[in-house]
Amino acid sequence: MTATVPRQLVHRAAVAETLLTGWHRIADHRFSVSAQWPRAHGLHVSADRSAYDPLLVVETVRQSGTLIAHTEYKVPLDHHFVLQEFEVVTFPQYLAVGAIPAELIVEVEFVDVQHRGRRPVGARYTAQVLRGGERVATATRVVFTCISEPVYRRLRGGRTAATVAPLPLPPPLPPTTVGRALPADVVLAPAGRPGLWQLRVDTAHPVFFDHPLDHVPGMLLLEAARQAVRAHTGGVRSPVSFRITFDRYGELDEPAWIETADGAGGAVQVVGRQGDSTVFECTVDTASW
Repeated sequence: MTATVPRQLVHRAAVAETLLTGWHRIADHRFSVSAQWPRAHGLHVSADRSAYDPLLVVETVRQSGTLIAHTEYKVPLDHHFVLQEFEVVTFPQYLAVGAIPAELIVEVEFVDVQHRGRRPVGARYTAQVLRGGERVATATRVVFTCISEPVYRRLRGGRTAATVAPLPLPPPLPPTTVGRALPADVVLAPAGRPGLWQLRVDTAHPVFFDHPLDHVPGMLLLEAARQAVRAHTGGVRSPVSFRITFDRYGELDEPAWIETADGAGGAVQVVGRQGDSTVFECTVDTASW
């Protein structure tokens, strides 16, 4: 753990946003990935620097799958990854920030790899995130497809980061309402009634838009779900697990709406919509924070 892996292998432009430090194969489709979490982070560490955010777990697991897909399954570096499903449970008692950066092991198992000819076109994997032998999180299902640049361009119908103009940013909710310290990190805006917010998409945000994109990134949508749960519960409960399905790309130049409702067993249901289409659906379990 003397350096991060090459940032291109986890689809990051900034070394500072590259969380992984190495990997090795331990069986045919099982891998051990090492990671390090900083003690301070602009988004994924609490303002008082006492706790890591559960979405840091999500990003670590996402990067782990992307790394293994490129290095062990030979997915070309110019391919685009389309996240379809992500199910993860975190254990907050192991998310405290310590006296040194946290060292993690992510045990990854690819349980289904789909090929077209010799080239992988999609996969499903699971992950266990360990810290000092303790289980920080379990990702029971992560599903993605990977497509070449020409196919992606055809799929996007000519939309590029350079040609799509994002909507003007509406005023944010108060940061304390959604568990954030800075207005710039708030991704929700008031929409005129309880349980409904407009998505704020700031393409200059250095974490969500680590590099230019032609669509709303999945991690921003997960953050929207996280913040919506905080607002829905009056700030007294925080997410500990996410079960999300992504149905379509979120477009930068169309308004998107985030809606919450009470779910079974104390969970919160979060849905993101754009026009008449559902962008994502997420079930979030919570705990007192």
